[in-house]
Amino acid sequence: MHLSRLILLRNSKLGTNSTTHRIDHGNSSTASDTEPSLLNLVTWNVDYSSPYAAKRITAILSHIFSLTPAIDVIFMQEVSRDAYLTLLASPDIRRNWLLSDANGVLPTNQQFTTITLLSRSRFSASPNTGPVWRVPYPSRFGRDALCAGIFLPSHTHHSNRHPTENPNLAMHNRHHHRVRLINVHLDSLPIQPSQRPKQIAVAAELLRAGGGRGLVAGDFNPVLPSDATLVEENGLRDAWMELHPGQSGFTWGVVTVGVEVRGIEVLGPGVVDGDSKMGGDGGEGAGRIAWSDHSGLRCSFRLGPS
Repeated sequence: MHLSRLILLRNSKLGTNSTTHRIDHGNSSTASDTEPSLLNLVTWNVDYSSPYAAKRITAILSHIFSLTPAIDVIFMQEVSRDAYLTLLASPDIRRNWLLSDANGVLPTNQQFTTITLLSRSRFSASPNTGPVWRVPYPSRFGRDALCAGIFLPSHTHHSNRHPTENPNLAMHNRHHHRVRLINVHLDSLPIQPSQRPKQIAVAAELLRAGGGRGLVAGDFNPVLPSDATLVEENGLRDAWMELHPGQSGFTWGVVTVGVEVRGIEVLGPGVVDGDSKMGGDGGEGAGRIAWSDHSGLRCSFRLGPS
């Protein structure tokens, strides 16, 4: 298991074939403007197999950046090499986001990967971020859990401090709690025996080992009847069912422990213009391609009661 830090892109050199796509970064407000303890996350499988990866991921990011309140954390799955290089080449990403990975190289024998982005405006101060690392788990497709450590302020405060304690460190330790964020793309096909129970169990153990506060989010698309009980069996909470009890919804993609979910909603994909000679299978009308074959999810959360 390799530990590293979240990466701030500067003027790294990219290959001559990389292209810069302008991303509309229209929303500059942050969640901390209204409630310092609230964090806003989007998770999206960006679809590695459809054409026009650069256009599609650019459209997805522009949409995410237009949301209010501003998004603090982005989880992406199925990031192809073209989409990956588009992220690395973007001036907006370089200025405004910390990346989990920035070498432009996909894992061995993989056509796509997972990427986590953290907003610099929320996490640029070093006490607010911890390590980032990948934990391989049993998988028929060589997948893993992409983990990132952050610190969130408590929405309850205490003023007592030992007189010899460093005031800055004391303030951070007393009012901030470690939270673990885990980005996953569970095995996607109904192959028996399924590795998905082991994958959820590994993720749940990672949350508890990190202090018992955090969430697992990503592509959970259920493929077997046994998936229906995996969250409960591992002592996790389904964010959708917690806020929408009795509603089946169309998703299962954010599970938590030790945090309080304040909102969750589905983000439907739009379309981009492709080749006018193409048929209409990718969207409404010839030459239009959906951003992804998946919808995204937006979730807001804060620390739960101690």
